[in-house]
Amino acid sequence: MTEQKRRYFGTDGIRGRVGDGAITPDFVLKLGWAIGRVLAKDNQSKVLIGKDTRISGYMFESALQAGLSAAGVDIYLLGPMPTPAIAYLTRTFHAQAGIVISASHNPYHDNGIKFFSNEGTKLSDNIELEIEAMIDQPLTTVDSTLLGKAYRVDDASGRYIEFCKSTVPLKMDFAGLKFVVDCANGATYHVAPDVFRELGAEVVVMGAEPDGLNINQNCGSTEPQLLQAAVLEHQADLGIALDGDGDRLIMVDHLGGLVDGDNLLFIIARSQKLRGKGSAEIVGTQMSNLGLEQALNQHDMVLHRSKVGDRYVIEKLRETGGIVGGESSGHIICLDKTTTGDGIIAALQVLCEIRRTGSTLHELQSLVTKYPQTLVNVRVKKMIDLALDEAILSVVRSVEERLGKDGRVLLRPSGTEPVIRVMVEGRDPAVTQQFAHEIANVIETSVGRA
Repeated sequence: MTEQKRRYFGTDGIRGRVGDGAITPDFVLKLGWAIGRVLAKDNQSKVLIGKDTRISGYMFESALQAGLSAAGVDIYLLGPMPTPAIAYLTRTFHAQAGIVISASHNPYHDNGIKFFSNEGTKLSDNIELEIEAMIDQPLTTVDSTLLGKAYRVDDASGRYIEFCKSTVPLKMDFAGLKFVVDCANGATYHVAPDVFRELGAEVVVMGAEPDGLNINQNCGSTEPQLLQAAVLEHQADLGIALDGDGDRLIMVDHLGGLVDGDNLLFIIARSQKLRGKGSAEIVGTQMSNLGLEQALNQHDMVLHRSKVGDRYVIEKLRETGGIVGGESSGHIICLDKTTTGDGIIAALQVLCEIRRTGSTLHELQSLVTKYPQTLVNVRVKKMIDLALDEAILSVVRSVEERLGKDGRVLLRPSGTEPVIRVMVEGRDPAVTQQFAHEIANVIETSVGRA
């Protein structure tokens, strides 16, 4: 059973524009019923539902609730909560599954449905295929005596705040430090500021006034420019930018400089290494900067590269026995703390290292020397197997030989559109740009530009 056979599920659940395809109330109702039928083994089954702050979340929450109830499953409603909080609470409630209504860093007009197993991990491909098969079956309703009941969990935020704080050593706090925290007008707006405040920091809050439409709008980890300015304005020690559902983290140092997922991953991995904890097996992705790999090697750690996507990072961590992994975009996974990417917990681990060492974030991030990357998207007439095109293989080999050990080439076909993404990394930005366009020109000639 391969990922290509799935009709609805992508690498992170089901996502799209509200009102299109699978992101409609009728489909989501059927999806809720199918999940209940597949995951519910008896009449004691329960499923948690959380959401981010986009306006369509109310509609899809009701649809999922109806479908699950028809399947005889009890529903625990968490309200707006970060995605990683739902993973955590699914475990502590001993629920059969957790469902997140969110489109993560996308704008408000998109939404999606993500799932966690009873262990707080992403569902397996086989389970997703079972759910897809069940969607094709006629919806039936259990006897009225067996219908699922709905409960609202009023203390969900408090439970998760305490969990986040528990990942910081008991005798450590952040008193005397000032942070600017950007919640992206998303699911962390009522959680993240309290976590950092309760650990002693002075907190300036941004992006914590969601109105259903402003999630990720000019804020958060994907648009941190206002955060950079705010750190300088408030003379803060650093800035923390989360995305709409709280599983991504980008930070800003006291000089206003961006610190992305590669640097954050290195800081956490190095901290564990110096303290004799963790593993020397670190997981990044195909997009992780070569500078990260070299910095890890200098500290006797190895970077393993997975496909892009946090589920693939987690799979590679389990395969290699690693504990820490992440993506340049800011998904950081600390398996010694939790089961999935968590922006708040990742930030706390970085802050702990700042407190332990007395270093600034700027000093810690500067231990990684990034290589310039050039990205070119080539829109083509049709998608082909790149491994079978000798002209493309030949130009890639030529570029790789000229780059030597100081660079690399990555070709990534898009999974959603006829686009081939060309990435060239090297020491000289002018050279990487030249080589990227050289490869792009060969692809256009060989495949045909759309």
